[in-house]
Amino acid sequence: MAGRPREFDVDKGLDIALDVFWRQGYEGTALSDLTEAMGINRPSLYAAYGNKESLFFRAIERYFDGPAAHVKVAFAKPTAREVAECLLRGASDTGTYGGEALGCPMVHSALVAGKHGEAVRAEMESRRRQSQTALAARFERAQAEGDLPADLNADDLARHIWAVTFGISVSAVSGATREELHRVVDLTLAQWPPRPS
Repeated sequence: MAGRPREFDVDKGLDIALDVFWRQGYEGTALSDLTEAMGINRPSLYAAYGNKESLFFRAIERYFDGPAAHVKVAFAKPTAREVAECLLRGASDTGTYGGEALGCPMVHSALVAGKHGEAVRAEMESRRRQSQTALAARFERAQAEGDLPADLNADDLARHIWAVTFGISVSAVSGATREELHRVVDLTLAQWPPRPS
């Protein structure tokens, strides 16, 4: 006898959960918010996704496969400046996704303060560190290829780009428009280190 088919689409449910977490943050989202938005009960949520924490992590993966796919695209760009521009402009567009002031769910999670969110905060901090390390390595490669000055501190440049990226997200939540955020990107790129001659 075949098992009962699921009454809901797991991927669609992830999209809905992402939307709820994105708007309300991890701590601001109750299980009842998720079950109501997804149209399922708690046992069904647990069976499909695990607990709230594991659902959040899966929703973040969905975020980087969907609205924030520019992050993966950025690292494949041919020059370091293009990598940075793709990250920064992508953050501007994603932070104002659908014309709304949403920011970035990973940045929101940096502000998780309660004891129930410690694992989420630690995981998001780890992911941000990994992202910074990966960007620094990309900039070091650019130095080896003659695309960035050899005496530049790749770690500092990576830290700077991520700091501006996260600042863009906070600014978006605070009401900055996409056009205003792109002007921030323009100012940042205007200071880009010159390519070695």
